[in-house]
Amino acid sequence: MEPVDYSSANRNQKVDDMQLVARIRAGDQLALSELYDRYSKVVYGVALRILHDTGAAEDLLQDIFLQLWRKPDAFDSSRGSLAAWLAVIARHRSIDRLRQRRPETDIEDCVIVTATDLRDETERSLTIEKVRVVMNEMALDQRTAMEMAFFEGLTHTEIAEKTGEPLGTIKTRIRSGLQMLRTRFAT
Repeated sequence: MEPVDYSSANRNQKVDDMQLVARIRAGDQLALSELYDRYSKVVYGVALRILHDTGAAEDLLQDIFLQLWRKPDAFDSSRGSLAAWLAVIARHRSIDRLRQRRPETDIEDCVIVTATDLRDETERSLTIEKVRVVMNEMALDQRTAMEMAFFEGLTHTEIAEKTGEPLGTIKTRIRSGLQMLRTRFAT
């Protein structure tokens, strides 16, 4: 049995990818279809691993290949393989989508209301300071859950996974933290 020359196979794959990208530049839809068949699982896998949402991963997959169709010159073969480039784009776009998501909340009625006009910078500073004081009075577990939810943008489920605490415990900590803030701002 002869040894397989993987470096030769990788070079051939890279040349083939470049030919397909060149065909895309010329408007060849079949070339895009071939690349989609070849790399869609990679892109989808990266997106799904980060987003944990099949619908969002599918949307991102379509967006990335649409970008490749519209701007094939964005790929620079001297910087690496097409598969790696697509995977990096999928990773960055997935992280961007995570950052855009609103935190999950099931407490619609727990709104912090201040009697101050936040347009005035002095009053804004006082309000921020008051929030800091109240947050510092909270138990460490509660403050941590609040910070992860509102400053890091994590969902309740993500906080529970990250801390190893039950989901109900996380929701209770956040709900009681919001109620504590609301009570303090009412006075």
